[in-house]
Amino acid sequence: MFATDYYCLVAGLREYALEADTKGFDARALIDEILEGVSARDARQVRLLYGYYDCENLSSLHAGRTAHNPLGLLTREELEEELKSPKRLPEPLARVIRAYADPEGEDAEEVDTVRPFDRALFEAYYALCEGAESRFLREWSAFDRTLRNIAAAISARAVSRPVEEVLVGGGEVVEQLQRSSAADFGLRGELPCIDAVLAAVNEEQNLLEKEHKIDRIRWREAEELSTFDYFDINAILSYLVRVNLVARWSRLDAARGRELFARLIESLDARKLIENKQ
Repeated sequence: MFATDYYCLVAGLREYALEADTKGFDARALIDEILEGVSARDARQVRLLYGYYDCENLSSLHAGRTAHNPLGLLTREELEEELKSPKRLPEPLARVIRAYADPEGEDAEEVDTVRPFDRALFEAYYALCEGAESRFLREWSAFDRTLRNIAAAISARAVSRPVEEVLVGGGEVVEQLQRSSAADFGLRGELPCIDAVLAAVNEEQNLLEKEHKIDRIRWREAEELSTFDYFDINAILSYLVRVNLVARWSRLDAARGRELFARLIESLDARKLIENKQ
């Protein structure tokens, strides 16, 4: 299958960004604009990217918390209905919900309900991303899961909590995090981001600064994974990952939100993108 290029859509995104500012930055309006501007096939990849936030919000609701991330595609009310009877979620996620609602039911045969609900839900989500059509989404989700697992393992070790309790999914990195007693979990040299993650989590005491450093790692990875993508769905998904970071920091820290917003605008210079592609 050939990829679709979205020259006009990308050019329009830059115009949108230039007319906005961080105070009025409306990530949801931008997401909706992109969903309307891409093919049905590529829209499925966009929705899958944002499924992460729906899982986050489902986990919050299931645990009785009130927190709700506005980047999720489903409203709180819609998610409450999904927890009662899932109809709109991808089947692997719906299966997890049904299994925890009825631990003796048929779905529980495929889902280990002894584990915390959020771990099972996110494992199902990342498994979905492994089979995504978009190369960027497959690689990004694998990176994101690894980054979150490393950060969680470091934090768990710091409070003498069993590392295996906080990890999502399987694979070589997860096994290494579980069995290694080394300061770097034996991953130095295996993962390019490990030193930066260790420094951010171990050496930074300020929680906000720690989160900022980790998100800078995410930003760089999103750019690198789309280095040779300019106007296709991979480029748009990379852009949306950075939109999500701008939205987050616009809420957490206005100055840092403006900084990321400026970088986002610069990355949308269509003239330079065309020159690079040639």
